[in-house]
Amino acid sequence: MNESLNPTRDDFAAMLEASFDDNSMTEGSVVKGTIVAIEKDLAVVDVGLKTEGRIPLKEFDSPSGDAPVAVGDVVEVYLERVENALGEAMLSREKARREESWVRLEEKFNDGEKVDGQIFNLVKGGYTVDLDGAVAFLPRSQVDVRPVRDIAPLMNTPQQFQILKMDRRRGNIVVSRRAILEESYAEKRQELVQSLKDGQVIDGVVKNITDYGAFVDLGGIDGLLHVTDIAWRRINHPGDVLTVGQTAKVQIIKINPETHRISLGMKQLEADPWDGIDAKYPLNTKIKGRVTNITDYGAFVELEPGIEGLIHVSEMSWTKKNFYPGKIVSTSQEVEVMVLDVDPQKRRISLGLKQTMDNPWESFEGLYPKGTIIEGEIKNKTEFGLFIGLDGDVDGMAHLSDLDWTMSGEEAIERYNKGDMVKAVVLEVDTSKERISLGIKQLGDDPMDSGETSDGGGIRRNATVTCEVIQVNDGGIEVKIADTEFTAFIRRSDLSRERSEQRPDRFQVGQKVDARVTQFDKKSRKISVSIKALEIADEKEAVAQYGSVDSGASLGDILGAALNQAHDGDSEEQPEEAPAAEEDTASEEAAQDNEDGKDAD
Repeated sequence: MNESLNPTRDDFAAMLEASFDDNSMTEGSVVKGTIVAIEKDLAVVDVGLKTEGRIPLKEFDSPSGDAPVAVGDVVEVYLERVENALGEAMLSREKARREESWVRLEEKFNDGEKVDGQIFNLVKGGYTVDLDGAVAFLPRSQVDVRPVRDIAPLMNTPQQFQILKMDRRRGNIVVSRRAILEESYAEKRQELVQSLKDGQVIDGVVKNITDYGAFVDLGGIDGLLHVTDIAWRRINHPGDVLTVGQTAKVQIIKINPETHRISLGMKQLEADPWDGIDAKYPLNTKIKGRVTNITDYGAFVELEPGIEGLIHVSEMSWTKKNFYPGKIVSTSQEVEVMVLDVDPQKRRISLGLKQTMDNPWESFEGLYPKGTIIEGEIKNKTEFGLFIGLDGDVDGMAHLSDLDWTMSGEEAIERYNKGDMVKAVVLEVDTSKERISLGIKQLGDDPMDSGETSDGGGIRRNATVTCEVIQVNDGGIEVKIADTEFTAFIRRSDLSRERSEQRPDRFQVGQKVDARVTQFDKKSRKISVSIKALEIADEKEAVAQYGSVDSGASLGDILGAALNQAHDGDSEEQPEEAPAAEEDTASEEAAQDNEDGKDAD
C-alpha cells in the first residue's frame, strides 16, 4: 500500500494543528466564518471548528439599520471561547466589527484623516455616530459652525467627520463635523473676503438669530449684524425685527483680515437722526416722549425713532430721594420732559421730568416768606436738629441752636418727639439748595434783648440782681437770676470782698443772694455776676454820699450812716447825732479808716 495514500496517525495530528494555525483559533481574536444556516433570530456560523457557533441576527445589523446577512456569506466574528458548556463556540459579530473599526479608525486618527459615518441617535449633550461598527459621540457644539435648531436633515445621512479623541480602554471616540465644515469654509471664506470691501452694500440671508444680534449668510461666509446696528431706535431683541431665512440688505462695517470676521449694519443705510440734533432740541424745551426702558439710575424716553434721552433719577422728583424710577414712570408711558443737555458727540440727551412741574421750594417761598409762622409735624430727630414736614411735601429744619434761647440745644431737643405738631418761624428759604431753615425759639423775644434795654431792675451790665443758689461746689456756686431763665456761675473769688468769706460751703441751695452783673455778652450769650463786685460798689457809693476817710469819718461810720438812711429815709425826723463823741473817736480810727477807704476804692 502506498504510504502517501494512507496517512499515519501523526499526519492527521499535524493536519489538524495546521488547520488551527491557519484560522488563528485563539480565544479573544477575530476569525473568518461562513453562515451555514439561519434559525429564527440566530445565524449559525462555521469557523472551521468541530462545532459551529450561533450569533443573534441583530448583531449583523449596523447602528444605522443595514439589512442582515444571508446563508453563504463569509463574515468576520470574534471568538470569545472555543467551546462552551453546550459544546458550541461562543462567537460575536458585534465585537468583531468593533475590533475591526477600532484598528482602522486608530490608523486614520494617527494620520489625521477624515472618517465616514452617520448620525443615528440623540443623546444627552449631543448625538451618536456610526463609524462602520464603532459608535462615536458627536457633541452638540461640533455639529456645525453655527448652532443648529433642526438636526433631522442630518440624521442617517453619510457624512465625513474628524476624530478629536480616542480612548480604546474606555471605548470612547469623540468626533466633529464642525471641523470638516470649517476647513471647507476656510477656502471659500478666503476668496469671498478678498472680494468684499468696507462700506459695501450687499444682500444676505438671515441664518441665525441670537440675543445679541443676527448672523447673515453673505454667500458662503457669515457676518454678524449686532442688535445695536439693526436700527437707530432701541431694539430689545433682534427677533422683533428679523426672521430666519429673511433676505436683508446690509452694509459691511468692518472686515478683520486675520480672523475673517465681518461686522454688518442695517441702520447705516438710513439717515442718522442725530444730525442737527442741537437745533432740533434746544435747551429748556418741553417735549413729549414715550418711556422705553427703566433702570436703577433712571428711565429712557424715546423722543422720535432713533432718538432717546435719559431722565436721571435725580431729575424725576423735587422731593423724593433714593427711590426706584419705576415708582414714578412705567414702560410705554407717555411723559412730558424738559431738555436739560444735548451732547451730539456722545449721542446723549439729558432730560428732566420734575422741571415740567412746579418747584415746591419756590412755591413755598412765595407762600411763606421769611418771618412767617408755620405749623408742621416733626418727621425726624437728628443730632443736629428737627426736621418738620411742611406744605408742598417739603421739609424744613430747626437747628439745635434755634430751639431755645437759654437752654442748650441738646437739652431742648429732648422736649420734642417724632410726630409732634410744632410751630416755627421761617428763617430762610434757599431754593437752589432746596433748604428751609426754621426757628422755634424765634417765636418769643430774646431775653438778652429785653435784659439789655430794660430800666431799673433789668439785666444789664453793672445792674444789681437777686439770685437763687441752685448748686454749690468747690469752685463756686451756680445761681439762677430771679424772674429770668438765665443762670450764672459765681466763682470762689467773687463770693466776697473778704478772703475769709470766700467759702462756697457757707451757701445753701435755695438761698437768695444779691450780686452785681459784671458781664452781659449778647453775642456769646454769656452772663457773669459777682457778690464781691456788689460789695465794692456799695462801699464806693456810701463813701461818695456820706463822707470819706479824708474828712476824718471811719468807714464803719459811713456805712452805718448809709444803712440808717436806707431804713429811715422816709422819716421826716432824724435822731440827734453826738458830734463830740465822733470827734473824740475820729483821731483814734483815722489810720484804720484810711486803709479801709483805699480798699473800698
